[in-house]
Amino acid sequence: MNSIRIICRHSRLSLYQARLVADRVRRVHPDAKIELVPRSSRGDRLTNVPLSALDGTDFFTEEIFEALRAGEADIAVHSLKDMSAPHFFSHAAFAVVDREDVRDIALFHPSIHDKLRRGDRIIIGTCSPRRERMATEFLRQALPSDGRPVDIEVRPIRGNVEGRLQQLHDGVFDATILATAGLIRLLRSDNGLISGLLADKPRMVLPLVECIPAPCQGAIVAEADPARPEMQRLLETINDEGLFADAVAEKRMAWGYGTGCLQKFGVVTLRNAHGVCQYAAGEDQHGQAFSHWSGLPDAPAADDVWFSSTDHMRSFFRYGSTEESLHTTAPVVFIANYKALNEPGVRGMLDGRRVWVSGTRTWLELSRMGIWVEGSADALGIAQLEPLWASPLIGILREEVCMITHADAAVRRRARGELAVAPYRLEPVMDAAVAAALTGATHIFWSSFAQFEHYGQFVRSDVTHACPGGETAERLLEAGIRPVIFPTLKSFIAWKHMHQI
Repeated sequence: MNSIRIICRHSRLSLYQARLVADRVRRVHPDAKIELVPRSSRGDRLTNVPLSALDGTDFFTEEIFEALRAGEADIAVHSLKDMSAPHFFSHAAFAVVDREDVRDIALFHPSIHDKLRRGDRIIIGTCSPRRERMATEFLRQALPSDGRPVDIEVRPIRGNVEGRLQQLHDGVFDATILATAGLIRLLRSDNGLISGLLADKPRMVLPLVECIPAPCQGAIVAEADPARPEMQRLLETINDEGLFADAVAEKRMAWGYGTGCLQKFGVVTLRNAHGVCQYAAGEDQHGQAFSHWSGLPDAPAADDVWFSSTDHMRSFFRYGSTEESLHTTAPVVFIANYKALNEPGVRGMLDGRRVWVSGTRTWLELSRMGIWVEGSADALGIAQLEPLWASPLIGILREEVCMITHADAAVRRRARGELAVAPYRLEPVMDAAVAAALTGATHIFWSSFAQFEHYGQFVRSDVTHACPGGETAERLLEAGIRPVIFPTLKSFIAWKHMHQI
């Protein structure tokens, strides 16, 4: 194979993605001469028209494929989220080559803090109905405003990433919402333009299960003409089978709810060491709100007796002060539970530091206290944040992060060489009604390992344990328990509701 022409859109990001595919090809054909063929698409040319005003789908991919079929190139490279499910499933000559972080990120003009203090209207630029529906709803609660409602207006914004960042920089908008994947890739090939535009911009990485990404966001797909079997065989050599399986699952799930740029829902794959599932939510093509999880455990048997700790959260522990010295030089703090803010001195620890949190509940509690939160672990555990933190978009080293948590957890983390501060301790209540319910249960869902640690003495020896993924699952496994693992607490609550437990 002497020469390979790769066609892509002419944007800086598309060219980077095409070069990434070219690198994969060179690994299997090191002597191949590779030529990039940049081309504009209908979506690129109509930048003065909101996508919602355009008919059809595949605004950014259709003409690229037509050029491929006309023999003007050998391989086409696309962002898979731009490709409709009908086209993706129309033939077999595809390879999913790479995938970056799938989240969305909200970027703000530096004046955002003053505007929030004054209670001014915040203008957000986006042309995505999904982002308008989910992200703005979340930001109304997540932006720190000392309890006042945040007034948000959405206006259309078009153009490539650089153009949108420039409009934000110039103050045309107070905020815009972009995919983290594109920004990370652009920063890796940056000549200073992107990093300069991002330098002083406050940001919030939006949570996966509240602001669900577009199906296949962050995935790069290479396509060949199915009439050319030699090109299809080449794609098979550069395909990542795991990423391809995730992409197929997300596209199939999305196809049932609608397709195209006007969709008001998202689909995300949640993967951890214990399994994989997809979550879709939003508003379908008929305007109906929905929420759907795949890959959850089977329905319970009729004689199962379930105890869910989510129904008794106030009955397990009181929170007592440790009177520990609340000092750290770490530039980043990770708050495991919003109850830490009840302790004197914790609020002062956050001044001048970047704040990350364990999940949405803690995020929103902090926002009501006027604290800017940069992102969350989506209740999936801090480890899943580390690739994002290490990216040039976020730039956080794990050793720079101090966790604010309860005393027992802090002891464990310090033993592992991590930074941790414990302003409070968990004091078991030993509620008699809870103990009795645990004793009679055949199945128990623990939302934290601390619950099991202090109340496990009341359970039957043949009980089936369940829990969310993350540290709770890891610690139960270390204790010799083989729990039924749900991807998140939210997925268990949805499963519990569905089966009327």
